[in-house]
Amino acid sequence: MKITGKELRQKWLDFYKSKGHVDIGAVSLIGDGTTGVMFNVAGMQPLMPYLLGKAHPAGKRLCNVQGCVRTVDIDSVGDASHFTFFEMMGNWSLGDYFKKEKTAWTFEILTDVFGLDRDKLCTTVFAGNESAPRDDETAALLIGLGIKPEHVYYLPKEDNWWELEGTVGTPCGPDNEWFYPIDAEKADPVFPDDYVEIGNDVYMQYKKLADGYTPLDHKNVDTGFGFDRMLLFLNGLNDAYLTDLFTAVLAKLEELSGKKYAEGGETQRAMRIIADHTRTTVMLIGDRQSLTPSNVGAGYILRRIMRRAIRWCRKLGVSSDAMLDVAKIYIEEVYNEAYPLLFEREAYILDEIKKEADKFDTMLVTGMKEFDKTVTGLERKNEFMKKSDPAYVPETVIGGKAAFRLYDTYGFPLELTEELAAERGLTVDKDGFEAAFKEHQEKSRVIAKGEAKGGLESHSEMAVKYHTATHLLNAALKHVLSPDCNQKGSNINDERMRFDFNFDRAMTEEEVKAVEDLVNAKIREDLPVVYREMSLDEARRENFVGVFDSKYGEVVKTYSIGDFSKEMCGGPHVTHTGELGHFHIIKEQSSSAGVRRIKAILK
Repeated sequence: MKITGKELRQKWLDFYKSKGHVDIGAVSLIGDGTTGVMFNVAGMQPLMPYLLGKAHPAGKRLCNVQGCVRTVDIDSVGDASHFTFFEMMGNWSLGDYFKKEKTAWTFEILTDVFGLDRDKLCTTVFAGNESAPRDDETAALLIGLGIKPEHVYYLPKEDNWWELEGTVGTPCGPDNEWFYPIDAEKADPVFPDDYVEIGNDVYMQYKKLADGYTPLDHKNVDTGFGFDRMLLFLNGLNDAYLTDLFTAVLAKLEELSGKKYAEGGETQRAMRIIADHTRTTVMLIGDRQSLTPSNVGAGYILRRIMRRAIRWCRKLGVSSDAMLDVAKIYIEEVYNEAYPLLFEREAYILDEIKKEADKFDTMLVTGMKEFDKTVTGLERKNEFMKKSDPAYVPETVIGGKAAFRLYDTYGFPLELTEELAAERGLTVDKDGFEAAFKEHQEKSRVIAKGEAKGGLESHSEMAVKYHTATHLLNAALKHVLSPDCNQKGSNINDERMRFDFNFDRAMTEEEVKAVEDLVNAKIREDLPVVYREMSLDEARRENFVGVFDSKYGEVVKTYSIGDFSKEMCGGPHVTHTGELGHFHIIKEQSSSAGVRRIKAILK
C-alpha cells in the first residue's frame, strides 16, 4: 500500500472520528513541567492530568497526531531509522471504553484501512508478575478477532508494561504490542526476528508510586502508533528517510552538494542528520512557545541540535544556508497543513536559524583550528614517545584543561568536543574538564573578593550574572545615548542591579526600550566573555574602557564580550552571555546632578 504522509495523517484521524473521537490537535513540544521532562516524548504526555481523572473539555474519546522530541539517542541519528523529532498517532479513552473495543478497533484499522494480512499479524501481551496478573483477557479478545493463537505471545514487564521512566504519580499498566513481518511476502516469518513493531495499546489500570503501583480510580486506554514508522512500513521501505516527508529535502541537499544520497557512507549520514536536525529546529523555533537557542535548559538542547546540523553541512560540502533551504521545504510543503503556525512564523524561524548559523560558523572556524592543534600536539607526543620507547601505549584522551579552553575561549560545548574527538578515535577527560571549570570559578571568586567588588553585595551566582550585565548595559548606553556615557557607580545583590551613569536628561521610553533590546540581543547571541591580562598601555591601545582609572596598576585584568564590550575589570563574570537570561529595566531616574540611575532585573 503506497501512501503519503498527508494521507496517512488523515486516515488515522478519520477512522477514530468515525468511532466517536474528537481530534484535539497537537500541543506544544515543550514540556510544561508537570511530568519532569523537558520535551514531550510521548503522545499521551500532555494528557497526563486527564488520564489521572480530570475531565477533558473535549470529552472521553480523543485522538490526534502529536509531535515529540527525544534526544537521548541523538548520536544514533544518521542511520536509517532514528529521529530527534517524530510524531505519534494516538487515541484515548478517558474512563470510557476499554480492552474489548480497543482490540477490535486496532485490528480493524490495521486490516481493513491499512490492508495488512490478519494471518501475519503478531501481538504480545503482559506475562504477569508480583505487581499485576497475566493479561489473559486481552489475549482471548485478540484470538476472538481472528489472530492465530500461536501469534499471541506472553512477554515480561520489560517488554509489555508501559510507564514513563523517572516519574511518579503517572498512569501506567500492561500493554498490547502489534507486530508485522518486515517482508510481508516471506512464506513463514519467524517471530521476532522477521517482525517489526507497528504500534502499541496501553491499558492504564494503575498509577505509579515511588515504591510500587496502585489501581487507578478509572481505567484508560492509550494508543500510540509511530507516524514515521508506519509511513515507512506501509510504503514497503527499509529507510525512513525515503518517505515523502524527506524526499524533497534530500533532493535539495543533492542539488546543493552535487552528491547523491544513494552513495551511502558519510554522504548519506550527513544528509540524514541535516534533514532530521533541521526538521527538529523548525518545529522547536516554530512551536507556540517559540523556543530559541541558548545556553540553558531546552534552549541548550536546541542549540546543540542546530550546531550539529551546521557541522554536518560543512562535512557535506555545503554552507549553513542549506538549513534555510531545507527549513523552507518543511514549512511550505511537508507540514503546511498539519502545522499552519510554522507558515505564519516562517520569517521568524528562518531569521533565528540564520543568526545562530552565522554565529556558530564564525566560532567554528577559529575553534576547529584550536581543536586540530590540540589533536596534532597529542599525535606528535605519541610519535615521539613511541620512537624512544617501543612499548609506549599512545594516549587517546584529550585533557580536561584543553577541553575547557575550547569551551571557555571558543564556545565549544563539551558534547561537541566529545563528538569531534570520537571522529578521531579519541575521548575527552570529562572529570578534568569539570575540575578546570571549578578552578576557573574559584579564580573568579578570588579576584572578586580581593580586587574588584564592582558594587556587589555578595558573590553568589546571581550577583555574578548581574555584574556581567553591567558591562552589557554600559556598552548599550554608549551605543544608544552617547559614546561619552560612562559608569559612575553600581550596586548589585541577588535580586537586582542598580547602575549610575553620566547623562544630562531623562531617557525617553524609546531609548529605554532600545537599551533593553540591545542588551537582550547580546544575551541571545551567547557571546563568550573572554578574560586577559595585559599592560595598562596595551589595554588603552585596544580601547578597553577603564571606568575608574586610578585603581588600575601597570598590569590590568580585562574582559571583552565579543566586539560589543571591552572593559578593564577584576570580575567576577559568567563565561557566556547566554547564561544571563532576560534583561529588564524596571526604572530610570535621576541620581544626582548630571547622573542618571537605572534599576534592572534578570529573569
